[in-house]
Amino acid sequence: MKHILRFFAVLLLLNCISILSLSSQVKEYVVSSSGKPSDIERLAQMLAGNFSSAKQAEKDTAYLDIRMHIKRIWQNRTDGVWFYVEQAVATKQDKPYRQRIYRLTQTNDSTFENAVYTLPNPLRFTGEWKKLNLLYSLTPDSLSLRNGCSVILHARGNDFEGNTDGKNCSSDLQGAAYANSQVTVTPKMLLSWDRGYTSSGELVWGEAKGPYQFIRQK
Repeated sequence: MKHILRFFAVLLLLNCISILSLSSQVKEYVVSSSGKPSDIERLAQMLAGNFSSAKQAEKDTAYLDIRMHIKRIWQNRTDGVWFYVEQAVATKQDKPYRQRIYRLTQTNDSTFENAVYTLPNPLRFTGEWKKLNLLYSLTPDSLSLRNGCSVILHARGNDFEGNTDGKNCSSDLQGAAYANSQVTVTPKMLLSWDRGYTSSGELVWGEAKGPYQFIRQK
């Protein structure tokens, strides 16, 4: 009898360990204890999608008609929420001018870091956002982190706002020394204001008047 009781006690212990092990692998950012999406999951849902600046370009010729696609990738990873990002002029979508990988993590209750990575030979991934299992052949260890270019986002009611840190994001585009990015994420729109400056603070690229207004497409 004692042997039988000991057997069931060990079996119960092993089941508890198994349940705890599985629980530790669950992505903490999926839902909060209330059953609602956590802030990082809500931000991730707002970031992902297809966006267009066509309406802004129609009203103001200083802005181009840009198409931006942000798609979640590697959803089994537990080290953040990963995205593939592709931007192109509407008339040249087969030749994107920007292809990046984002990794979104939460640093405290209301602050999030969106780290930016470059891809090896990015043009080979053009149009990858259309696929269901995109970037399956790519791994994080093949990416290059853009040091100092993370956008630090803060929850502001239903929206999220943030920017890069000072002059820490280096850039040599068109003679710039550093770049600055300001981002606002709302349920219907993504505002993105990227600018490049010389070491003396002279604007050399990017729109001076204000951010690009990317409207979410259905």
